[in-house]
Amino acid sequence: MIPAEARRRFRDGVVTPTAGWCPGFTQANLITVPRAQAWDFLLFAQRDPKPCPVLDVLDAGAVAGPLLDGDVRTDLPLYRVYVDGELVEEVADVRGWWREDLVSFLIGCSFTFERALGAAGVPVRHVEQDVNVPMYRTSWRCREAGAVSGPLVVSMRYVPGSLVETAVAVTARYPAVHGAPVHVGDPRELGIADLDAPDHGDAVRPEPGDVPVFWACGVTPQAAVVESRPPLAVAHAPGHMLITDARDDDYRV
Repeated sequence: MIPAEARRRFRDGVVTPTAGWCPGFTQANLITVPRAQAWDFLLFAQRDPKPCPVLDVLDAGAVAGPLLDGDVRTDLPLYRVYVDGELVEEVADVRGWWREDLVSFLIGCSFTFERALGAAGVPVRHVEQDVNVPMYRTSWRCREAGAVSGPLVVSMRYVPGSLVETAVAVTARYPAVHGAPVHVGDPRELGIADLDAPDHGDAVRPEPGDVPVFWACGVTPQAAVVESRPPLAVAHAPGHMLITDARDDDYRV
């Protein structure tokens, strides 16, 4: 399936996590804030490039750009809307919330490198189990910028111990979509108490010999929204990404 067809299906009402959709095409996180807060969010992303690698920034009020021939208000399967830092709604269409001063940031997504992991022989357990990738708030703090601050959020993939080095090497070649892991092993070092209770997404069943591996996650800006409380923010629902027209290989170094 090509990205335009996937986006059409989402516009028509399909709601699903997007891991495994449109292999070879880049997926992106979305965070949209008013222009008055956009500079601080851009600076936050620049200071915290692991969780917030910026692929593009749309002009205020713009709904499309070079990475997609579509509409960021309708072309994701599910959105979250925050008012004063509070999650007020999950919806499949945010045109009713749209304002002409909203600036959209497209942030790299780790789904982009999952095809490369599979090609290298590294299993992707949440895809195998047909569930959403698990994501966790950590005790690690991002570097703040102006009024924007918040904790690091990570995604976790169980990797066979013998393939951890391969997973690190493969993902390190994709710095624009989070790159190499930030941590391997004991989740308590990240302040995560229970891998079976993710803050977002679904718990994943490990196979014998699997090791938890953690990557910086593009849900981090949403954690910053909750802490920093801008008057309005629109974002993807975790795991329900924008599928762009860019190619994964465009971001491999």
